[in-house]
Amino acid sequence: MTFMNFLAKQFIAVIQWNEPQDGILAYRYPMQDMEIENGGQLTVRESQMAAFVDQGRIADVFGPGLHTLNTRNLPLLTDLMNWDKAFESPFKSDVYFFSTRLQIDQKWGTATPITIRDKEFGAVRLRCYGIYSYRIADPRVFFTQISGTRESYFVSDLEGQLRDTIIARMTEIFANADLSFLDMTANQAVLAGKIVELMKPAFAALGLELNQFAVENISLPDELQKLLDQRIGMNLVGDVGRYTQFAAAESLPIAAANTGGAAGMGMGLGAGAAVAQVLSASLKPAPAAPAATAGPARSADAAPAAAPDSKFCIECGKPIPLRAKFCAECGKPQ
Repeated sequence: MTFMNFLAKQFIAVIQWNEPQDGILAYRYPMQDMEIENGGQLTVRESQMAAFVDQGRIADVFGPGLHTLNTRNLPLLTDLMNWDKAFESPFKSDVYFFSTRLQIDQKWGTATPITIRDKEFGAVRLRCYGIYSYRIADPRVFFTQISGTRESYFVSDLEGQLRDTIIARMTEIFANADLSFLDMTANQAVLAGKIVELMKPAFAALGLELNQFAVENISLPDELQKLLDQRIGMNLVGDVGRYTQFAAAESLPIAAANTGGAAGMGMGLGAGAAVAQVLSASLKPAPAAPAATAGPARSADAAPAAAPDSKFCIECGKPIPLRAKFCAECGKPQ
């Protein structure tokens, strides 16, 4: 490298930045051992903003466009430095680029279930998740509050802070909402709108703008979901007696189709008999009340009375004609 080439690299004539990858929020232009040439060009693209920082203080912020760097468009920096040469010589300053495009498909979710008081089920634990998008709206605030003088600042560096802030605001909304769990799941869009209202000031305090927010799912932990499914199932069944009859009728084809050997056949017959018994008991009409008799009630143990023209066998007791000499049943002489 020649001496002239070395000197040429010390003065920057064009300052610009192309994002090499997704997820970069702030980037410090490399300025070590370099000075900006008077009348140099600053290119800021549509999805960017640029800030000049002198001795840790933001002097000037530039939006999209091509900017010539001189005392006319750097008034704050000129005032801070009290330059009397009107930028006739190169000047030293740090330049930071900020990506202002939307950071989409940012995911949030509850790492552990949050406990709320539900007006229908009592205390319940909920899980929820969704997506959101945001962008840098105020580079000054973002620089002073978040990124600082780091060489680069990424979306991943901010992800945990934003997610925890969202969960905290969501818990506050759940605590004050007069909605049951079932109503929440049916009004996820309304719930998302309330969260956005609470979240926008928190994002603005970081120099960010919350653009979109969606609640994709609200659910119970697995063990509570099973209990809810059982309760819903019983509500759908309604009359347990009628459901028992239906279940028994449904099991008849299963029992009849069981042909797995002698043991299987025996089990199938036993199941079929049990089902038939359930069906018989459930479908049998109630017994009618006994009809009233005109005469006095006869004892169940009383012997039947003999007809006027008959008598009883002295051996077997069967009724026989009055003039019979032998019993027609046992043959005993009378």
